Amino acid sequence: MSILGGDGFTLPVVTPVEVVDVEIEFTDSAKAAMMKNMDGDEGSHVLIISAQSGGCSGFMYDMTIADDPDDPNFQRIDADGITVLVHNKDSPLLNGIRVDFKDTLMGGGFQIDNPNADRSCGCGQSFG
Repeated sequence: MSILGGDGFTLPVVTPVEVVDVEIEFTDSAKAAMMKNMDGDEGSHVLIISAQSGGCSGFMYDMTIADDPDDPNFQRIDADGITVLVHNKDSPLLNGIRVDFKDTLMGGGFQIDNPNADRSCGCGQSFG
């Protein structure tokens, strides 16, 4: 029996996160693809780049166009008129990445080169 008379309960674990000033390199082809995907909404929308738990190597990249959350927990990067946000909790994982865009017949898309990753999978979408 637990303290509250039920089967038990758990408490969230808070772990401190080092916050670093994020620097991201965008190739010209990545900036052109981002501008195309923004479709004129770059004044009111932002591109959020994050690291989500999952994938075969531990983390997966996620890129989302969203309304600007105007949240001080995000770092802002200007990529030739497009505002890119990275949450402080993801800053150690994403600092120094290089974002490229490949347009090929066999399927292209955004590709991220991450110097912080000590492992990655063959799909290029997950890292650890």
